[in-house]
Amino acid sequence: MKKIIWALPVLLFCAATYGQELYVNTEPASNMASGSIGFRVLAKLYKMNYNNSFSTRLEPEVMLGAGRRWMIHFAGYGSDMYQKKFRIEGASLYAKYRFYSRDDVHEHFRIAAFSKISVINNPQELLAEGKKNIPDGAGGYTQVPDTTLHKSEEFDIDGNNSGILAGAVATRLINKVAISASASYGYRLSNFNDRVQPGQPLHALNYTASVGYLLLPREYTSYYQTNVNLYMELLGATFPGKGKSYADIAPAIQFIFKSIARLDLSYRTGLAGNIQRLSNHSFMVRLEYNLLNVF
Repeated sequence: MKKIIWALPVLLFCAATYGQELYVNTEPASNMASGSIGFRVLAKLYKMNYNNSFSTRLEPEVMLGAGRRWMIHFAGYGSDMYQKKFRIEGASLYAKYRFYSRDDVHEHFRIAAFSKISVINNPQELLAEGKKNIPDGAGGYTQVPDTTLHKSEEFDIDGNNSGILAGAVATRLINKVAISASASYGYRLSNFNDRVQPGQPLHALNYTASVGYLLLPREYTSYYQTNVNLYMELLGATFPGKGKSYADIAPAIQFIFKSIARLDLSYRTGLAGNIQRLSNHSFMVRLEYNLLNVF
């Protein structure tokens, strides 16, 4: 018991020191503390491409520090993106295994492998209701109801489509700066009640690059100090055989409270790309709380 009481502040202090690699839009190679449980609630606000309206998605998530090298996430999805009313869309399972670690004072280098599977109950195409103008026969125009199908070519298993992916991530931390990069392969699956549509890519090669900087505090005196971290993240994908790709950039700010709770704020926008997407711009807010030494 004395060892646990002594180790707890050390674990918390280390969590605060390495806060600048708790990326907002990606996962680092590092894991949460073994035996801990984390709870997240993520809210995204999308600006839809077809009519500039806004849709929301909620993602509750439970994280388990399953061991010194293992970390597991369970997430659910719900939104009003494909219909006017909010409804549950599906769930996902994510696992990460850290297989390499080289640690030193105020710095480390880690590599991990990860995989994710998602099962989603959304249509593959979004049916949008609107209006269009037609000639009224008297030299003018009149509005009539119109429905348009909007198909997404993007590989997005966080609520939009079912799929599996596997890849690796490497993270390097030196003092107040943490740099991370990942590469993964994704395969699109048919949604729960809707098959993959012609033209939608089945294969995706995904990549990310992230940098985090510890802005505050300038010096650590207690693990109760609030951390402020700044992030810049690049997220992209290319689709073999389709000649399609995209690249997004996502600046973010993060607040860590007492080393166990955090608030993330991020804006993601498209830099380049030639694929058809439902949204190129999104805002994100996430709350997280962690319980240490639960099991």
